[in-house]
Amino acid sequence: MRSVKLPVAVSVFPDELHQAPKSWAEQAYPNLVHYNRLPKGGHFAAWEQPELLVNEIRTGFRTLR
Repeated sequence: MRSVKLPVAVSVFPDELHQAPKSWAEQAYPNLVHYNRLPKGGHFAAWEQPELLVNEIRTGFRTLR
């Protein structure tokens, strides 16, 4: 399996069809900088939960600033 070496943040929304387990994300993304399971939202998180999504993006990549 090829892995992504870039910094990666994973946000798991409960209504998404595929919810990546943390163990899979850690294996697929050796430079995983953020992993979080959210309380609500799904595939269209930008429309469904825009504030949660924005906070996840900010938190996920804050260490790269």
